[in-house]
Amino acid sequence: MTLHIEMVSDLVCPWCWVGLRRLRAAIKLVPELEVEILFRPFELDPEIPAGGTDYKTYMQAKFGSDQGKARSNQMREALIQYGKELDIPFAFDQITRRPNSFNAHRLVRWAQGQDKAMATKEALFDAFFAKGLDIGDHETLVTIAAKVGLDPNIVSDLLASDADVETTRQEQNLFRQMGISGVPTFIAHRQIAVQGAETEEKLARFLQTAAAQIPKERPLAGA
Repeated sequence: MTLHIEMVSDLVCPWCWVGLRRLRAAIKLVPELEVEILFRPFELDPEIPAGGTDYKTYMQAKFGSDQGKARSNQMREALIQYGKELDIPFAFDQITRRPNSFNAHRLVRWAQGQDKAMATKEALFDAFFAKGLDIGDHETLVTIAAKVGLDPNIVSDLLASDADVETTRQEQNLFRQMGISGVPTFIAHRQIAVQGAETEEKLARFLQTAAAQIPKERPLAGA
């Protein structure tokens, strides 16, 4: 049977891009398993204004102390190094806006219904972390949609409407109620979970453990 892995993540979370690449590498280490990744939304900071906010100001407020700045710099250096190993071109100096990621999550949801979720997820990560684009901006999202093969006119109309707004909010709330407070988090059939951008070897063991424990022929709700 197919092993369904829900990846709960935010599109402005650099560790989530690392985690996705490591999960994809882990899947290659267990060719005996059939694995399907289902992307689920999570906003690390849902209080960000709809139009986003200045990135430097936001980061200074978050890591304002000398200790905080040192921790932030260490994290960035680690991410850049991990990025090189995973072919992720982090370019933090290109980022000028800290976007609200809610509509980007809506786009991933629509892409998932057309088997284009992986391409969309990667394109959004790349747009923000490698190119410094505002992935909260509707025009940017429409351009990304067209790039991955979605109909840009339909996506534009959907973004201008309230399509899946409530559904996306409810889905986020569900995972918070499940106790998730950090991302990435990987969940197998709503039963077994691992949190953080673990190595591909650890994620491969997680996949094998999950495959051995999930009940047979039990479909994942909402898949």
